[in-house]
Amino acid sequence: MARISALTLDFHQRTSSTASSSLVQTNLLLWVRSKFSIIVPVPKKPRITGLNDYRPVALTSVVMKSFEHLVLPHLKTFTAPPPPPLDPLQFAYRANRSVDDAINMALQFILQHLDSPGTYARILFVDFSSAFNTILPDLLQDKMSQMNVPDPICRWITDFLTDRKQQVRLGKNVSDLRTVSTGSPQGCVLSPLLFSLYTNSCTSKHESVKLIKFADDTTIIGLISNGDESAYRMEAERLVSWCSHNNLVLNTQKTAEVVVDFRKHTHPIPPLNLSDTPITMVDSCRFLGTTISQDLEWEPTITTIRKKAQQRMYFLRQLKKFYLSPQSMRQFYTAIIESILTSSITVWYAGATTRDKKRLQRVVRSAEKVIGCELPSIQDLYTSRTLRCAGRIIADSCHPGHSLFDSLPSGRRLRSIRTRTSHHKNSFFPSAVGLLNENPRAAHSS
Repeated sequence: MARISALTLDFHQRTSSTASSSLVQTNLLLWVRSKFSIIVPVPKKPRITGLNDYRPVALTSVVMKSFEHLVLPHLKTFTAPPPPPLDPLQFAYRANRSVDDAINMALQFILQHLDSPGTYARILFVDFSSAFNTILPDLLQDKMSQMNVPDPICRWITDFLTDRKQQVRLGKNVSDLRTVSTGSPQGCVLSPLLFSLYTNSCTSKHESVKLIKFADDTTIIGLISNGDESAYRMEAERLVSWCSHNNLVLNTQKTAEVVVDFRKHTHPIPPLNLSDTPITMVDSCRFLGTTISQDLEWEPTITTIRKKAQQRMYFLRQLKKFYLSPQSMRQFYTAIIESILTSSITVWYAGATTRDKKRLQRVVRSAEKVIGCELPSIQDLYTSRTLRCAGRIIADSCHPGHSLFDSLPSGRRLRSIRTRTSHHKNSFFPSAVGLLNENPRAAHSS
């Protein structure tokens, strides 16, 4: 840390010393150039319908990226447990946290609640408008100071985000130079963690409402009992108020809500209004790459995965025509096709129908015929990944799902999670406990 401070954390103090004016000017020039960035618009999806379909990625200097890599681990040490200063339901850019962890915890909250009669859940998928570009550096500095981040690092980050020079480049066209003092450049090494620190105070105060975050992907889960939605609506209003005080803008047009209700006798559910705008209720919504539907079935997700895998099978067949060795083709399969088949497999596989599982296995068999060797089955891939994911959670006492893996007094087995519905029984945590009890060596190694 002392080396970093000697480099630039106390830059302004060093340049105001008795150093020669030429050296000061050289240092200032290097510092200004290191903060310069070129903004390149990158499409978010294949078909572009408007400017919001582009992501403004900042290309910064190699010197600045290298220095960010030096600062990042030190910044993480001040925000890592114990004690955990970061919101436990923030899953982005943290050790032993993944997209699957965020989805599985959300489903655990929902399904455990729906085990009780007369209950339902409302899931609000919040969308922000240019979230990273709205960070206020001074406000971020105050937030980091409250989290006991050393003052030199806070001041350096504020300086890093202030008076940044940038240009937009589209093909051979370059815009005029602009000076920006708001936001954290997308594409920078520190930006994801800085946004997590900026939104750390955005949490739910009510036990029946869970606020799950993965960077700027924010989801409010209202666990409704006896038709009382007051806590859920109050937390939604608190989110709107928090955003207005922290310079974040809710995109109510892209914000959507899914209602999961398995009650036999239901009544029309009144819509939720945010900033005087009614939120659209949909049958399903994409959540961190996985489709969450109102019936919590996985057929849409599996269909999408199978289609992507079959499209990539074309390239595997082409490689065989060029007489690529079976070993090389297997490596290609593992990296390009198997990675698609196992995308969030710990979330949906246990709850998938037998028909859907066979559809995925047929893709594996087709690859076996092309390569000419045996490949791991979908079931084996699910088992190994579930045991690995469960082991990470058991080893991390700060993980929000850690308490669900409770050892029996004998210490040889885990306490089974009580479930009343098939949806809950076939979700990640009950299934993982069952697999660990069937594989005591895996549970012991965890």
